[in-house]
Amino acid sequence: MRITNAPPTSGMKFPNEKNSNKLMHVFYTPDIQTRAELPEEEAQHCVRVLRLNIGDQITLTDGKGYFYRAEISAATNKRCMVNILETIYQEPLWNGHLHIAMAPTKNMDRTEWFAEKATEIGFDELTFLNCRFSERKVIKTERISKILVSAIKQSLKARLPQLNEMTDFNKFITQPFKGQKFIAHCYEGEKPLLKDVFR
Repeated sequence: MRITNAPPTSGMKFPNEKNSNKLMHVFYTPDIQTRAELPEEEAQHCVRVLRLNIGDQITLTDGKGYFYRAEISAATNKRCMVNILETIYQEPLWNGHLHIAMAPTKNMDRTEWFAEKATEIGFDELTFLNCRFSERKVIKTERISKILVSAIKQSLKARLPQLNEMTDFNKFITQPFKGQKFIAHCYEGEKPLLKDVFR
């Protein structure tokens, strides 16, 4: 097994004896370093939907900074075992730790769209806020988590953002935090662009 570095804009095309121009399928396997098997949901998608089989090569990510080039070694309707051929470390794509906090919108479609697109662009941590005028006091983070996983696979990122449960606004802004804090708002007055004030 080799360990290499993936370029930041890597398209994750690996040599494949059957088709060297084929873009590899990416599967989320958070425990791949200790268990050479796809999670059940990913295994079913791999075997039953994509109809991949023994000998096919796939790409895995653990969401912790690594991609893996793997070959399917055993496949059933609910299980998919693999052999790791190569471990590929992806360097961080930006500096620092970007933590986004937001109040979920009344329409969950907008919140889910934001989670997807923000992940594709890139950030490190997401917290939902319970604010004074929030119309949505409860949010199902399980569904948002699935959206984040899908987005890192789609955008070929090897790091899964940390997702936190809903937190009271006042509690969030008073907790210890190293770095700069910015609040997006719609009040009257000057609204400098984030790129102009971030340092």
